[in-house]
Order: sequence, then structure tokens, then C-alpha cells
Amino acid sequence: MCQGVERVEKAKVHTLRIEFELMCMKDNEQLDHFYLTLNGLVTNIRALSEEMKEAYVVKKLVRAMQTKLLQIVSTLEHFKNLETLYVEEVVGYLKAHEERMKGGEKGESNGGQLMLTEEE
Repeated sequence: MCQGVERVEKAKVHTLRIEFELMCMKDNEQLDHFYLTLNGLVTNIRALSEEMKEAYVVKKLVRAMQTKLLQIVSTLEHFKNLETLYVEEVVGYLKAHEERMKGGEKGESNGGQLMLTEEE
């Protein structure tokens, strides 16, 4: 009976690891949603007594980012040691970058409206 349970757990870990490796953030996906999905997989894998190092998860997170976040990912890779960062730290950097980008987009559109008003 014990061997049967062990086989089921190994198969489950194998399936979860494949799902983890194939994860990639979609262009229209929110960072929070992607992080929750990734974190859920990691939690399930670790709950089955399978080792998954934090650095491995951080590197996967960085590899799976969408194109609009590649600039900040590149900066993190150059100026931070991915071996010592926690997933939550990386997500924090990415969210801060997203917020700055949103603020810049709003500022640009407001500036364009002001120019149009001045010309009129």
C-alpha cells in the first residue's frame, strides 16, 4: 500500500514540475495572477516533500516574464544576484516597474491633451 501512495506522489510531482516548467506569462496576464499560479504550483510541489530551491523558482519567474517586463528583468539579472533573491522580492521589483510604467503612460496622455487645448 505504501509503495502505491509513493508512486502516486511521484507522478503528481512529475506532473506539477512539467506544468511549472511550461509556465509562461501571457501578454494580457496580470503579474499578480501569474505569481499566484506559479506560487501555487511551487507550494504543491513542496507539500509533496519535493525540494525546490528558491533560486530555481526565481530564475523560472524571470525567464517566464512577458515582453513588456524584459527591461526590468534584464536590470535585475545584471545588478542583483538571482541566487540570493526571494521570489517575493523579484515580484516587488516587477510590480514597482509596472506601476512606474502606468504612471508614465498617464502622464504622456495628459500632456498630449494639454497641448491640444493650448493649440485650440
